[in-house]
Amino acid sequence: MITLYHAPRSRSSRFIFLLEELGAPYEIKPVNIRRGDGSGGLDPANPHPHGKVPAIRDGETLVFESVAVALYLTDKFTAGGIGPLVGDPKRGAYLTWLAYYAGTMEPAWMSAFMRWDIPRGTAGWVATGEVMDFVNATLEKGPYILGEKFSAADILIATTFKLFLGSPMLAKTDLLESYVARVTARPAYARAQARDG
Repeated sequence: MITLYHAPRSRSSRFIFLLEELGAPYEIKPVNIRRGDGSGGLDPANPHPHGKVPAIRDGETLVFESVAVALYLTDKFTAGGIGPLVGDPKRGAYLTWLAYYAGTMEPAWMSAFMRWDIPRGTAGWVATGEVMDFVNATLEKGPYILGEKFSAADILIATTFKLFLGSPMLAKTDLLESYVARVTARPAYARAQARDG
């Protein structure tokens, strides 16, 4: 049984979606987190070292940070096939997109949100426009990030796009809107929304 430490309307919400997609046995443990509006606070019931979400517990194993949680869950619950396993030709692309999400996409969006000017070539950071050029070129080749195959990378990326599409951080385009709609039309997403709390 997986325990998901969860705060409604946060980054842990997409892990309800992932757990539903995987058909994994899980329970939700609500925790408090610090919110951008200054509400909330550290919760001693939350095992994440910085009081954030997501975090999961599987027996004695604690996993936190979105990419680590996604990889752990898709490696453990393989029946749905939404995380290419070692030996699958898509495994390299899957790992790359998970790492790219955390290491390049999120910093680019944060720099746009904070209105930071990122000098070209600075420690792995790139401008949001460069990130979106790459994402758009990828999605023009297929309906999902890995082409024809839906994966947990789509859950991370499309749910983030859903939050910011049409904002100053992310221009609304037909390509991105149809991608987000395709991912969030999945029955597991509706089930997750009902459980988000």
